[in-house]
Amino acid sequence: MSNLEGIRVAVTGEHRTPSQTVGNVLAIANEIEAMLDELVAGGPGASIDLRSLPMSPHDYEVLRQVLGDGEVSAVVQALGPTHVRETAVSGVWWVSHCNGDDQIVAEFIEIAQAPAILMTHPDDLCDAKNTLRAQLSRVVQTE
Repeated sequence: MSNLEGIRVAVTGEHRTPSQTVGNVLAIANEIEAMLDELVAGGPGASIDLRSLPMSPHDYEVLRQVLGDGEVSAVVQALGPTHVRETAVSGVWWVSHCNGDDQIVAEFIEIAQAPAILMTHPDDLCDAKNTLRAQLSRVVQTE
């Protein structure tokens, strides 16, 4: 018997090999590719809930590198800021919803021509003409 038998061992943290990380990113990339095929064929957009997947910080970084940065970014102020970033892959958007303390509470890869959060709500669109008239009336009255 060895003197090591009495030593308690606990494994902590996440231990993955590089191939496991690439495997996670490849699986997500394949899903994105299938969703892009559907979108191109006239299907609806789709999204991937990144927070529902077992991803390490390294997985996120590799996915960010694979998708790259596009030309468009926006911040929507609602209950907390939502950061919308186009990736270098057209039709693929990285959307991060934050709470009031700017901590990410939900994160999605959205496959669409434009992310749903940036689309005008139909009710707001119906009110648009009245909003324009009211704004114009204020400007005309101050002149």
